[in-house]
Parts: sequence; C-alpha cells; structure tokens
Amino acid sequence: MNRIDQTLANLAEQGRKALVAYVVAGDPDLDTTVPLLHDLVAAGTDIIELGVAFSDPSAEGPIIQRAHERALANRVGLRQIFAMLTEFRRTDPHTPVVLMGYANPIEWLGLDAFAAAAAEAGADGALTVDLPPEEAAPLDHALRTHGLHNVFLLAPTTSPPRLHRIAQMASGFLYYVSLKGVTGAATLDIAAVEARLAAIRAASRLPVCVGFGIKDAESARAVARLADGVVIGSALVERLAQADSPEQGRAAVRRFLAEIRTALDS
Repeated sequence: MNRIDQTLANLAEQGRKALVAYVVAGDPDLDTTVPLLHDLVAAGTDIIELGVAFSDPSAEGPIIQRAHERALANRVGLRQIFAMLTEFRRTDPHTPVVLMGYANPIEWLGLDAFAAAAAEAGADGALTVDLPPEEAAPLDHALRTHGLHNVFLLAPTTSPPRLHRIAQMASGFLYYVSLKGVTGAATLDIAAVEARLAAIRAASRLPVCVGFGIKDAESARAVARLADGVVIGSALVERLAQADSPEQGRAAVRRFLAEIRTALDS
C-alpha cells in the first residue's frame, strides 16, 4: 500500500487529523533540507510536501517565491532532490513524501523518467500545480505505472464539471486551496470552507486536506474540524527565512509545528 493511503487510513482509524507540512528543497541551503525533513516528522508532521523550485512559481505568494529563488540560486534541481529523498529514506521509511512543483521540470526530465526516479528515491506522489486535468493523463499514467499518487489542487472557483473530472483522476488525497489568490494570503473564511468541502465530498471519497491561510494553531484547529488534514507552508518557509541561521530556522519550525500538532490533537 502507498504510504499516503496507509498514513491517512491509520489517522482516520485513530480519529486524528493529518498535519501536512510544505518546505522547498534546497532552502535555505542544500545541507539543511534532509535534517529539516526529519525535524518536520519529529514535530508531528504526517505527510511532507517537498517543493521543487521553479523559475516562475505562479501559484506562490512572495514568501514561497523567494524560497524558490533561494533554492535555484543553490542550484537545486530534480536530481539533487531525488538524492535528498534517498538520504531521508535511509532512516525514515514510513513518512509519505509528495513532490510539489510545476510541469516544466518534469517534462524536461521526461514523464516516465521522472516517475521512475521519484519512486526509486522514495516519493509517494506528485502534485503538479500548473497541470490541468485536461492535460494530465500522460503524467497520471506514468505516476500510476510506478505506484505513485497524483494529487490535485481544488480551488474555491473550481467548477462542478472540473471538480468531477479531477475527482475521477486524483488519488491519495485532494488538496483544497481555501482562498482565492496565491500562497500566503491572509483571510480564511471557515463557513465558506465548510460549504465547499461538502461539495467536494459529494464528488469524491478521497481524504481532503486544506491549505492556504492557515497561519496559527487557532486556524489549524478550526479547519481540522472540517477537513481530513491541514497543510502548513508559508508559515514554515517564513520562519526559515527570518532566522539568523539554518539551525535557528529549524528550531523555529519545530516549535511552530509542535503547537499545530497539539492543536489538531486537542
């Protein structure tokens, strides 16, 4: 069984919600990424989204855009990310990892080559931000061939026909973007999230994790009452960027995630 399926099934059986944490591979530097991944797990993360830096990260707000820029300045590409994941797997064979990025680097490497290398390195799925379902069938086939899940984003503006099309193709879980706009946006409308999740659950039996706009324990707890999991991204990346050193950034991330984990389990 794919690690994502096993993890989400175990959490559901325990009556707990998934904590999904996003960081960008190679930010703030190459040597920090693997220890940081272990930090995420130690602080209570259930699923890791490992960002693949791209020169035009159109779905990201300024905080994550700058993280992509730092990673690219560190010359981090897919091959380096596969090596990082291979190293991570030497001591963590259990935590699911989803590679989250954009279509261009995947297409440059080749769809099957990407899926094969990702699976060999220990990835469990991919989330390709800018690949619409109408164009996703070739990548979907490559991922499924190598036992990987194809995770899709859903937005407040996703139409019912597109929602049903995504529900038919997606696997692992669905990532609902709770806000219109880019990552790091500020205003979270819990009532709107609740209404939208009802429509999503009517179209799909997959677990639904909610991200964008979750910045603290209070907002995480509120979203967790409705969703199967919460996604934390910009808040982690910002703490890494604001720290005086990678070590201090890692410590800040651990403290913050521990607060979120406590909130989800309360």
